Amino acid sequence: MICARCAEEFCGRKSDLYICLGGRAALRKEGDMMPKQRTWKEYRAIDLGLLAAALAVFEFIIVRASNWWFPGQPYTVSLAAAMASIVYMRWGAWGALHAAEAGFVFCLFSGATREQFIVYIAGNLFSVLAVPLLRAAGKERVRTGSLCLVFPALVLLLMQAGRAAVAVARGVAPQGVVGFFTTDSLSFVFTLVIIWIAHKLDGVYEDQKHYLLRLHAEEGQKKEVNYES
Repeated sequence: MICARCAEEFCGRKSDLYICLGGRAALRKEGDMMPKQRTWKEYRAIDLGLLAAALAVFEFIIVRASNWWFPGQPYTVSLAAAMASIVYMRWGAWGALHAAEAGFVFCLFSGATREQFIVYIAGNLFSVLAVPLLRAAGKERVRTGSLCLVFPALVLLLMQAGRAAVAVARGVAPQGVVGFFTTDSLSFVFTLVIIWIAHKLDGVYEDQKHYLLRLHAEEGQKKEVNYES
């Protein structure tokens, strides 16, 4: 939960923002029994770290499963676009780190060459170009409207275009980069399904400032109802 002071600070200095744990101020033994609080930066770092860990684990499982069940198939399945889209929605450009991580993990467990590492990691970073468009359209409009699935599709297309551009820059013939688009057809479906599920879950596919303020407002309404009753 977020306290009244936290809500007010959203409009002020981010460095002074505190996230109150558990809705009630938990006390800790430090001299005067100060309330246990977590800064906004700490909350963001923990969330980004957990998302990065989840991405690494599930990307590893998917790559291994694909190689085991469908060896030699010209199709790939990756969580890169789905996870990057979620982090872009939650934290903005910080999702570029997860996009690069997804490329690294995918190549690491796919037995990729050094050139493929460069292509996938650098190419996935092109997806950060979707962030300005996300902000221009408005995160809530994208999250709740018809653009909900358009945004992750754009993220995936930017990743594919980025890989193609990096490959061409490193000497691959233009006709040789078509595979970056055709082999990701399963990832496209996979990405849309994951985002569709994520946007149904409270707070998962949502800007975290908006999410915490919404929780604060809902908690305030509940308290008013209880007080009146």
